[in-house]
Amino acid sequence: MNVLNRLNHKYNKHRKICVVTGTRAEYGLLTNVMKEIQNHPALQLQVVACAAHLSEKHGMTVNQIITDGFSVDARIEMLDENADSRLSVAKAVAKGVSGFADVFERLQPDCVLVLGDRYEILAAAETALLLNIPLAHIHGGEVTEGAVDEAIRHAITKMASLHFTAAEAYQNRVIQMGEQPDCVFNVGAPGLDVIQTMPMLSQTELEQTLNLKLNRPVCLVTYHPVTWSNGLGLSALNALFAALDNLQDATVIWTGANADEQGQQINTAVQAWMQTSTLSTKFVTSLGSQRYLSLMALADIVIGNSSSGIIEAPAMGVPTVNIGTRQQGRLRSPSVIDCEESQRAIEAALKQALSAKFKQLAQQKLSVYGHGQTAQLIAEKLATFPFESRTGKVFYDLTR
Repeated sequence: MNVLNRLNHKYNKHRKICVVTGTRAEYGLLTNVMKEIQNHPALQLQVVACAAHLSEKHGMTVNQIITDGFSVDARIEMLDENADSRLSVAKAVAKGVSGFADVFERLQPDCVLVLGDRYEILAAAETALLLNIPLAHIHGGEVTEGAVDEAIRHAITKMASLHFTAAEAYQNRVIQMGEQPDCVFNVGAPGLDVIQTMPMLSQTELEQTLNLKLNRPVCLVTYHPVTWSNGLGLSALNALFAALDNLQDATVIWTGANADEQGQQINTAVQAWMQTSTLSTKFVTSLGSQRYLSLMALADIVIGNSSSGIIEAPAMGVPTVNIGTRQQGRLRSPSVIDCEESQRAIEAALKQALSAKFKQLAQQKLSVYGHGQTAQLIAEKLATFPFESRTGKVFYDLTR
């Protein structure tokens, strides 16, 4: 028996792990996990790209997956390019379930692996559940009270058989939700693996690829709709624009909003503001992982309401100004400043974040989401977890 056969014998079978990805952001976090699965002797990687990855308005980022060396086994169209409403999101989920049913039937995965809490991931999760395919979930147990993602995340947790959490508090919360403790593993945030392994571009290289001089302070901004708010965060944009305009000589690189309700309206408003602002600005629908992380590494401040400001920016030693309630409930590093959605509050937070004292604090890189090796831990658990012996779901009661 050769080495590969011995390894396959050890892990019982050559498992097909189907990774579902719908957006540039979640794909960026998954890249190292996908590489570990691809290179594991007992695992076979399958990749399904859906939703925003297949949208011209969102950068057709499926091409980045292919450029990174992965084969895309299936593509599932979900979005109506001209729609920007709650109804269009609901219809996208319905379209996704139908598409995932056909794809999973064809690919016959042994496990479906998903990350996060978006509606396209909900479609994949409920399809796997109904087809009796084991589901593994990354980043469960977290709380984000300002977005509908909060409910979606917990729903996916209850559909999943295997859980990979980013912190001990989240591991405990998943168990509190009735999941068996031996199915819940605290492995840290996979995005921190990417930070450690990604070759970063220099300032000169970034300036060339962006066609933009990066004058200080460099502000990396991402602002998504607040989907559990009547205003969806649109009212906060004018306050943010005004606060940024008062940062003399600043460079603002703004990445596009998610394919959520009113995401297109936010992107349109941002581009309109840039036409009138005296700052040096650039709007990019999707930077890709390398450019995004390289910009974050040299930025003076990360601004907005993206999870990257909560999870990745602290690990890179960059101050974050987190605006509004979208990320309310997540664990925070001391380098994250929370502020209300008013010009006055944002200006005060920007001033604090750009101070020498706060920059020194941020440079300590006090992360609460682990220290790497997450991808390797996930791949190993996917290879060894006894899916075959787990039938149904037994609720774990903390009062036992």
